[in-house]
Amino acid sequence: MTQNATGKLIAVASGKGGVGKTWFSITLAQSLAQQGKKVLLFDGDLGLANIDVQLGLMVKRDLNDVIEGNASIENIILKCEDGGFDVIAGRSGQGSLTTLPVQRLTAILAQLKSLLPRYDAVIIDLGAGIDRTVRFMAAAADCSYVVTTDEPTSLTDAYAFIKLSHNAGHGDNLNIVVNMTGSHKEGEMTYQTLIKACKNFLKIEPPLAGIIRQDKKVRDAIRAQTPYLTRHPGTETAEDIAKIAEKLSTTLRQSA
Repeated sequence: MTQNATGKLIAVASGKGGVGKTWFSITLAQSLAQQGKKVLLFDGDLGLANIDVQLGLMVKRDLNDVIEGNASIENIILKCEDGGFDVIAGRSGQGSLTTLPVQRLTAILAQLKSLLPRYDAVIIDLGAGIDRTVRFMAAAADCSYVVTTDEPTSLTDAYAFIKLSHNAGHGDNLNIVVNMTGSHKEGEMTYQTLIKACKNFLKIEPPLAGIIRQDKKVRDAIRAQTPYLTRHPGTETAEDIAKIAEKLSTTLRQSA
């Protein structure tokens, strides 16, 4: 990335909790870092933030300090040494953050965007669901990954997120990630199920960003509060993440 180039703002959404969205955000950030990219991971799950917990980071200041005017966003950036990327932590258990007025959300995004020239990619781990805050932050992104599994409720909620994004005029920047699948073939079937609904009812066909095979070691890494690629490199799941990161790296080079 050239000195004056602007990093790309990437949102990760799910529509539903429990599909591995935050794990994917963290692991994508680490995979990009391993490919030589400078990455910032922003915990946009306002009120239920947990990136710092999954990574075992000791947080002295978080996003709430910025909201309350006690710190600038630059002052709360943490370094995840194991992952090789930077982190902005949210505030867990503070429900008031989810009801911030649009003006405050706009101010947070403005501060976040001011950091873009420093990074090749800024990844926003959005909250689960399709509430106003999630939709607002997703709309600001250059591209969004929608993470789903083969569970019917996951597919239904992913479709709801896609529909709302499409109706808001930014459905063309969506990419689908099928997570926790038994095989690439099963993942492709899950993707086709979702895309059939998108084509029939929305007349759009968001591309498949990648399929991630299930690995029991993911839970082990989360329990150990260690980045997955640090604790379990070289797995099939790590290969799947790397392919998604490589695709993204290509678009980042093209936009630089």
